[in-house]
Amino acid sequence: MATKHPQSRPANPRFSSGPCAKIPTFSLDLLADAPLGRSHRAAVGKDKLKAAIETTRDILGIPADYKIGIVPASDTGAVEMAMWSLLGARKATMVAWESFGAGWVTDVVKQLKIDADVKTADYGHIVDFAEIDFDTDVVFTWNGTTSGVRVPNGDKIPADRDGLTICDATSAAFAMDLPWDKLDVTTFSWQKVMGGEAAHGMIVLSPRAVERLETYTPAWPMPKIFRMTKGGKLIDGIFKGETINTPSMLAVEDYLVALEWAQKIGGLPKLIERSTTNAKVLWDFCDRNDWIANLAEDETTRSNTSVCLKFTDDRIKDGAAFAKAVAKKLEDYNAAYDIGAYRDAPAGLRVWCGATVESSDIEALTLWLKWAFEECINAQ
Repeated sequence: MATKHPQSRPANPRFSSGPCAKIPTFSLDLLADAPLGRSHRAAVGKDKLKAAIETTRDILGIPADYKIGIVPASDTGAVEMAMWSLLGARKATMVAWESFGAGWVTDVVKQLKIDADVKTADYGHIVDFAEIDFDTDVVFTWNGTTSGVRVPNGDKIPADRDGLTICDATSAAFAMDLPWDKLDVTTFSWQKVMGGEAAHGMIVLSPRAVERLETYTPAWPMPKIFRMTKGGKLIDGIFKGETINTPSMLAVEDYLVALEWAQKIGGLPKLIERSTTNAKVLWDFCDRNDWIANLAEDETTRSNTSVCLKFTDDRIKDGAAFAKAVAKKLEDYNAAYDIGAYRDAPAGLRVWCGATVESSDIEALTLWLKWAFEECINAQ
């Protein structure tokens, strides 16, 4: 028998994990200052790109001697650029606990054919960093966007390591406190916590990473889109806004608007607070209901951005079909868009809780989750 659905819906039902919800104050009018039709190499374009880099540095607290570049192909492009340019100088350790990390393993082991140890954990868990040899080059994701787990801190990464740490932080940057002294290469995109548009990535290089770039030449041909050095020296312009290829100045303006919003609300501490407040609504919801649970097994590794949920009720006959039915029902009623689990992940739901999402919308979503669950149980 059908049950009555909740009366109020989330004001913004966009809970996709990428591209993510725009900032709460977003309006297309805010992009009016974008230098459309102008060259990104003109003064106005360079100024905008440099502002994006330096405001990012300011909000995230990135050290002054670290290089920050805007690169093509979103976070994926940034990670690939790092791996193709830096790996191969010594043994590598590939760490994976979700689909994107597994993808980096494939690229390194099967495409670049680098000697690498591979350490994996099931969805909902992470690898124990105490078991990793940081005298090798280590590639890992800080936050598993498709598994809802994160590295709790950088305490187990030694300061005196010989290898480089290459960290995919795309759903962590701006929502988690990243220990820059423990990260040699960090990558992320605009489309996650800041709700920016897709296609642009950022790469952050420590002095140790720059030294590797200037003293090591990979054995394989290097595509132009990945090249960060010329004649054995870093192409410094990349890290001052002189991008390798043509960026979208509209997307750059959108990112600048989001950064300005972040500064106005209180910077990184407030962004972290908003994300954690949002996630806690779902964590508490799971604690109150025995038919749904957080995919992350350990509370200390629970993500505060990409919260992954699993259904635990014994009455569910087909877990994958049930989860899809719940997600579809919520979308049909305009209560939540794009919250199905990632295609390679265990059956369930994935709700983005980053800083651009309002906690009142997450609260409203929980009422709809309960209703959709009951509807789909009755429909089996």
